[in-house]
Amino acid sequence: MILKPYISNAMHYQNPEDVLSRWISGICNGAIDDVENLYDEHAVLVPTFSPHTVNTTQGIRQYFEQLATRDNLQVRLYDKSLRKQPLGGNAYVLSGIYAFEFEVDQLLLTFPSRFTFAVDLSLEKPIIHHHSSQVPRNLS
Repeated sequence: MILKPYISNAMHYQNPEDVLSRWISGICNGAIDDVENLYDEHAVLVPTFSPHTVNTTQGIRQYFEQLATRDNLQVRLYDKSLRKQPLGGNAYVLSGIYAFEFEVDQLLLTFPSRFTFAVDLSLEKPIIHHHSSQVPRNLS
């Protein structure tokens, strides 16, 4: 009997930056399936453009489907802001600043936003927590 090696179709990420890159690419390309498939089934999303925390796969998908309806939607990472914190094993926290861009009333607007992703690279769907909020204006 010859044993064939098990080959998984699951995406395996070498580092947490790969997860972030795939997330940004998915948003920019309107690839909702790709974005949704990054989130673990127990993931929590605190989204940028909603006051509601989302903790179901269906809710995460609905949020990104709604976001994808924006004309000329793009996300740009401010590379110098990116911070990576190892938590041990295959778990990491990524934080930094990105900017959403999309049209509102035919005017291209930019929304600088801070983010935190908690990822576990040992999981098929590595995002376990994602918080994103618009950068607040200075009070002074």
